[in-house]
Amino acid sequence: MTNKNNMICDLETGVCGVTEEEEMEVIDFNQPKKSINLYYVTDPICSHCWALEPVLRRFLEQYSHYFNFHTVMGGLLEKWGDGPVDPANGISGPADVAGHWREVGEYSRMPIDGSLMIDNPVQSSYPPSRVFKVIQKHHNDEKAYEYLRRAREELFAFNRNIADPSVMIDIVTKLGLDGEAIVKEAEQPIGQQLLNEDFALARSLGVRGFPTTIMINEENKGVKIVGGRPLEYYVEGLKQVLNVEKLQPKQQPPLSSLLEKEKLLFAKEIEVMYDVEKSYINTFVEKELSPNSYQVKELLGEAYFLPQNK
Repeated sequence: MTNKNNMICDLETGVCGVTEEEEMEVIDFNQPKKSINLYYVTDPICSHCWALEPVLRRFLEQYSHYFNFHTVMGGLLEKWGDGPVDPANGISGPADVAGHWREVGEYSRMPIDGSLMIDNPVQSSYPPSRVFKVIQKHHNDEKAYEYLRRAREELFAFNRNIADPSVMIDIVTKLGLDGEAIVKEAEQPIGQQLLNEDFALARSLGVRGFPTTIMINEENKGVKIVGGRPLEYYVEGLKQVLNVEKLQPKQQPPLSSLLEKEKLLFAKEIEVMYDVEKSYINTFVEKELSPNSYQVKELLGEAYFLPQNK
């Protein structure tokens, strides 16, 4: 939506549009040196991590030129035991998770079905975490992160058991990788060895809950943000570790290229990325995308968008 004020041309400043800027200023076009390490400690079955996706994506798109991004597996659930897993949330077994997940999904508008935790529960988050580590080792962080996103979609939105070997093979194969070989390797001792390295890193960072985001500067001083928070928290934290008052965010990518890259976006993710009101989402999408380039589907009352060829 064009801001009406953009049409105002000021005779004194010689500027069309709203301006708070000086007539002449020095701009540094050098890319900032990535002196910050950002550790995002997470787990494939962490519902609050799924809820954080819209904000985290925007933060990465606009500010990742300031930091090196590291995804760390935290190990949320080794296995269901006899004792309570999360008594504070009333969770003592997988069936208790379903209701909790549904709440998180409704509150965050990142839909979660959750019924598989009653019918066919995930018994451990370690198998998909090991697959993440093996992809990271053989390919790169981007590919591993893409796997993590696909796994979460399958678990939370489409209700598939992502600890099941056949489901893991399917997800990895759809990334254009050798699903059979990667899942097989993840089950070898090396898979757990790689995962243990992440667990040790998470411990050394003092992480106990997920998601936790930690930014550390060259002087080894850092900021820890626990839980999923609004975008401002992460921007503020980055300013603190860089010790600056102002950051230069990159422009958000056009929706067409974002959808092409991401393959699936929920309405909430588009709203957060582009500061769009919920009621305006359809108008915005129609304006940004050509009619035959995308399709819209619905899940648990939430719209999601896919490229037409998916």
